[in-house]
Amino acid sequence: MTIKNPLAVIILAAGKGTRMKSSLPKVMHKVAGRPMINWVVETAETLSPDKIIVVTAPDMDDVAAAVAPHDVAIQVEQNGTGDAVKPAMELLKDFEGRVLILLGDEPFIDPDILEEMVSYDGLSVMGVIPPSNMGLGRMLLEGDGYLERIVEEKDCDESERDIEVCNAGNFCFPSAKNLSKWLSQLKNDNNQNEYYLVDVPVLAKAEGIKTKVFITDSEISWGINNRVELSAHEYMAQVALREQAMENGVTMIDPDTVILSWDTELGQDITIEPNVFIGTGVTIADGVTLYAFSHLEGVEIKTGAEVGPFARIRPQSIIGKNASIGNFIEVNRSHVAAGAKAKHMSYLGDAMIGENSNIGAGTVIANYDGFFKHQTIIGKEVFIGSNSTLIAPVEVGDCAILAANSTINKNVPGNAMAVARARQENHAGWASEYRKMKNQLKDEQ
Repeated sequence: MTIKNPLAVIILAAGKGTRMKSSLPKVMHKVAGRPMINWVVETAETLSPDKIIVVTAPDMDDVAAAVAPHDVAIQVEQNGTGDAVKPAMELLKDFEGRVLILLGDEPFIDPDILEEMVSYDGLSVMGVIPPSNMGLGRMLLEGDGYLERIVEEKDCDESERDIEVCNAGNFCFPSAKNLSKWLSQLKNDNNQNEYYLVDVPVLAKAEGIKTKVFITDSEISWGINNRVELSAHEYMAQVALREQAMENGVTMIDPDTVILSWDTELGQDITIEPNVFIGTGVTIADGVTLYAFSHLEGVEIKTGAEVGPFARIRPQSIIGKNASIGNFIEVNRSHVAAGAKAKHMSYLGDAMIGENSNIGAGTVIANYDGFFKHQTIIGKEVFIGSNSTLIAPVEVGDCAILAANSTINKNVPGNAMAVARARQENHAGWASEYRKMKNQLKDEQ
């Protein structure tokens, strides 16, 4: 959508993660594989604002990097939400337009409600009626439904604690000039000795500007303050992602056990068995089957391929059309071409595997020499016998055959057979003599 009037969005994201019991900034904790601050920024971007400013604390370079190229303002000391907005105002000195303030720990805020708030001519605030109002500011409404004032829970009297309508923390101000003026008038004469943004509507009311309350769904308007709430948001995200996938043509045998990421791209007629984890950066084409207990991240799976069960496909890997990666296979930074197969217990690292090649059980590509990673190139229609080891860098030509239990450290020409193992020797009668000797020693003890 496009807002006709100029709009700036300020996102408050200076929380240090104290209640998360973490050294990581709160807004960098991930929901569905994505920092929660990026969910908020994406929502803000749907409003097509002229400017987005993210307020962080000092030394939060990771937050600044996550929200780039948007502006960042630094809140040096944390003295309340009103104080947090002030650093951003330095970047809005010449801005003529409305200012929307969002919280960086509310990743699933409803963009439709924000659109209504931004479209309203006066001062607007988001309200919510949660299952429990514990910890939330209470909204005292006038007879006409407009806001009288907001009282933080720690400042509530007994009657105010019973109020159901609570502050969701998001405001839209009629202009940057008004907001700057009201911020300068805030006082910290409260139980926390902090400057509350929730006091601004009282200042606006004194100037004849009423504050309209927009009520939103409580399930998506609450913030994340601890890891329990982080987990609850993760659950909500997963439910939404799974439902979207199934509505678009994906079959999930047991959806509750499947984990998706915010950027997972899924085609149609895909089947996902139970306990499959799909991390970030995964693209899966039509007709793919993911068998149980498989783990994928940063990979592309092409049409008709099969993966698992118990397979791990790591980043920068491509599994080609109708290729098959079976149980207990790990693929890392490798391309497995169309029709190629690795069915049992193998490690394929830094490899290019050609069309219709077969990788036998127990094959290991030794891609690391202790200092550097090296590449292995396997041509098309190659047959690699079971329990083989390929020591990179090495190349195996088209249609070559590697005998089982071979250790290959030299290139193998196309259509050749490579055997690299000790010659077998059979010693007639040795086993009987060995048992006789061992039994005699056992009797003597």
